[in-house]
Amino acid sequence: MNLQQLRYIHEVARQKLNISEAANALFTSQPGVSKQIRQLEEELGVEIFVRHGKRLTGITPPGRAVLEIAARALVQIDNLRKVGAEYSRSDEGRLSIAATHTQARHALPPVIRGFLSRYPKVKLELHQGNPRQVAEMLLNADADLALVSDPLDEYDALVSLPCYQWNRCIVTPPDHPLLREESLTLEAIARYPLITYDEAFSGRSAVDRAFLGRGLKPNIILTALDSDVIKTYVSMGLGVGLLARMAYDPVADRRLGMRDAAHLFETSTTRLGLRRHAWLRGYEYDFIQALSPHLSRKVIERALFSPAEDGEHYSV
Repeated sequence: MNLQQLRYIHEVARQKLNISEAANALFTSQPGVSKQIRQLEEELGVEIFVRHGKRLTGITPPGRAVLEIAARALVQIDNLRKVGAEYSRSDEGRLSIAATHTQARHALPPVIRGFLSRYPKVKLELHQGNPRQVAEMLLNADADLALVSDPLDEYDALVSLPCYQWNRCIVTPPDHPLLREESLTLEAIARYPLITYDEAFSGRSAVDRAFLGRGLKPNIILTALDSDVIKTYVSMGLGVGLLARMAYDPVADRRLGMRDAAHLFETSTTRLGLRRHAWLRGYEYDFIQALSPHLSRKVIERALFSPAEDGEHYSV
């Protein structure tokens, strides 16, 4: 048994049992991957994958146990590398962040500016996607930390901690009647075509619940993953935009009108996602604290290394 074999089975599972894709991701050959997997199975005395001819079609019960242990082992190997780097090059390295567009565009810029000023030798990578894509990036180690509006409960290998709360506003063309409403209501908003976030965003469910609770069915004519896209179509006069309050900039968006809508919807929470049992570099803790000062090293370590319990939630 060797580390290479663990990487191979982990990557095959990550690539949905496609050996060719796994070989490409690992910069090796398909026959080499198949051979190493067979050798590992022979050594362990169990089949990890279900086969139909030369194709892998599933994962066996013992294979699931093997893959879970392999994933934990690979995390620990990565932790060893981080420990070495932390004590030999504490101000150098890489930090990969996965976030939704709104977080990347509106919440992260001041944090990243300060971080790069303090750690100019750290290479920063920023990836964007919808909440599920962001969680998968973290799970697959394509990102070191993630910012999502979901608690990540369905991923046993991940933990999430509350960072900050946010709510919503509506944006309209500058002469829109909603700007003159004495008191903004859901009924008033529902009279107009609505442009808002895609259903892939958990924050969208809070919007749907609010309208449903008042017996209203809004006319949602367009959805998007990107708050800037929403504002673009609002500026064209196609409808009223409903988006995160942080996504409205009174200077950059001076050609749009805005009404705060926090009183109409549940507050949403942006959460920090991390891989369970991951060993974080010192600069990673500094980045998290700059983003959310209440997330101390002690709080983070308790979340990372405490045993996972069904339905467990971390609070600070």
